[in-house]
Amino acid sequence: MSPAYPFSAVVGLADLRLALLLNAVSPVIGGVLVRGEKGTAKSTMVRALAALLPAIAVVPGCRFACDPAAPDPSCPDGPHAGAASSTRPARLVELPVGATEDRVVGTLDVQRILTEGTKAYEPGLLAAAHRGALYVDEVNLLPDHLVDLLLDAAAMGRAFVERDGVSLRHAARFLLVGTMNPEEGEPRPQLVDRFGLVVEVSAPAEATERAEVVRRRLAHEADPSAFAARFADADAATAERIVTARARLPKVALPDAVLVRIARICLAYGVDGLRADIVIARTAVALAAWRDRPTVTDQEVDDAARLALPHRRRRDPLDPPGADQQALDDALAQARAADPPPEPDDDPGPGGSGGGPRPDDDPGPGGSSGGPGPDEPRPDGPGGADVAPDAEDRPGGAPAAPPPSAAPVGAAYRTRTLTARSRGRHGHSGRRSPAYAARGRVAGSRAPRGRIGAVHLPATVLAAAREAGHGTLEVRARHLREAVHIGREANLVLFVVDASGSMAARARMATVKRAVLSLLRDAYQRRDTVGMITFRDTDATTVLRPTASHEVGVRRLADLRTGGRTPLAAGLTAAARTLVGERRRDPLRRPLLVVVTDGRHTRGPDPRTVAPALAGVPTVVVDCESGPVRLAMARTLAAALDAEYLPLAALDAAAVRAV
Repeated sequence: MSPAYPFSAVVGLADLRLALLLNAVSPVIGGVLVRGEKGTAKSTMVRALAALLPAIAVVPGCRFACDPAAPDPSCPDGPHAGAASSTRPARLVELPVGATEDRVVGTLDVQRILTEGTKAYEPGLLAAAHRGALYVDEVNLLPDHLVDLLLDAAAMGRAFVERDGVSLRHAARFLLVGTMNPEEGEPRPQLVDRFGLVVEVSAPAEATERAEVVRRRLAHEADPSAFAARFADADAATAERIVTARARLPKVALPDAVLVRIARICLAYGVDGLRADIVIARTAVALAAWRDRPTVTDQEVDDAARLALPHRRRRDPLDPPGADQQALDDALAQARAADPPPEPDDDPGPGGSGGGPRPDDDPGPGGSSGGPGPDEPRPDGPGGADVAPDAEDRPGGAPAAPPPSAAPVGAAYRTRTLTARSRGRHGHSGRRSPAYAARGRVAGSRAPRGRIGAVHLPATVLAAAREAGHGTLEVRARHLREAVHIGREANLVLFVVDASGSMAARARMATVKRAVLSLLRDAYQRRDTVGMITFRDTDATTVLRPTASHEVGVRRLADLRTGGRTPLAAGLTAAARTLVGERRRDPLRRPLLVVVTDGRHTRGPDPRTVAPALAGVPTVVVDCESGPVRLAMARTLAAALDAEYLPLAALDAAAVRAV
């Protein structure tokens, strides 16, 4: 097997390099989330970290990597009192996006438990990652039920397996590293908050850096062993520095004045909760240990804040993600202004006071002594980036600001829950429409189909009793029955919005935009994917292809302009084409079509002629007709589509309750 790409060979990525190294020094920081476009060496850098992690002492034969000096009392392979000790490398375990729940937490062989009376347990990925690192590529695409498992393990440092009255638990403390491409949607805020540090990376903007990336990549492909040998000394020095910093960590002093300064920064930045304060303090201590300083200084606090705060300020899940750099700079400046002046004889240790210059860290490959080293955060926000082997050109810039003629979008409100009326079958876990699922309310039992899921004990015992008659009751494998659960699924919510001249009254369109914004927020909370089609003038336009990036939908909604005739049939036809394509791409995700219109059509065929193309698609028609004279054409359209009809005012759940 050819050697992996060396950690020290990656060009640039100063912030990411530092964040990974600090977590290697102090895993209690809480891990790293790496945000960046495709082809920016996110995965390359993370996988290269594995070779630098210090070796760990384990109990021989323990599948849960128990420390001989402090074994886990509840270890399923224990007890380990007086056990021998052996050393092995720390593991970097990868959690695939498509992993099953049993693969993550481990599985109990319920059939053997019932028929043989033995507790047969096969450890999962959380057990394999204990005292090592757990890497999740495309963490934003991780299914909700796996996100819940990660949140529980990250919060408690333990994994729990509970099925059919059988309970088992084991230690699961690991360095959590996730990478994601923001173009593919944002992860849940609860998961993002669990990451101690967040780093944004982008492709190098300098031609010389890009050329060096390509040069090194080609050299690695031509002779991986020789290329690894070139950087072996640099990697070994970094690994030794991690070990030294770990040993120095307990001796670093964290003065009370520094803690007060951290609190001022967090208050000024407007974060919720106290996790940010704790993470900044831990990161600042790790930075001081990494820089060989006996005391945390203001410089460590500022650098730690730039890594720990940017992802903790989003007040609304549909706010654009990323750092508000000006707000962060203002918070640091405000805290700095509130600091008391230093005593003339203050000596915080090597490097002088926090306001003075700090000693240069070893620049290493890709660094330079004239600027931030490879392990220093850059003062102007996210650092540079490397380009992975599959590097591609950078996508276009952010969407333009809403044009002056666009109607404003008001504040969202809580909407009535729109659902598909029929029951789905084993779709994507979510919170919208009812569906048969792996978890949820037990609605019955059935004979197992393949590997058994949750055992339905009453039905199992009843099947054995029927066969036994008046004889001895014995449960055999053929008697097993699994539970049938009814839960909730996530849907593809496709909005078809009328943007024609009949909607052009500014106040009216603002009301419609507010309603669609509220539905977008509801789709985010219920884990749906969303798409948006508008129709006006001569044709329909897909302004948002189905995606999990709900905040992109908010931006496109703000840009929506009105005018022209009403090609309602074209909008419905475009929706039918989109749903056919999505059904091929993801057959498990059921659609929910939401048509926002007054029902009028002034261009093209009668929209009722499109109804056969949408047969069987759960649909809701939201009637936005207003004024003293109403034609009720939206109600007629709903009848033709076999859709649920809903006046616009009925979307607001609070208003309906008030009535």
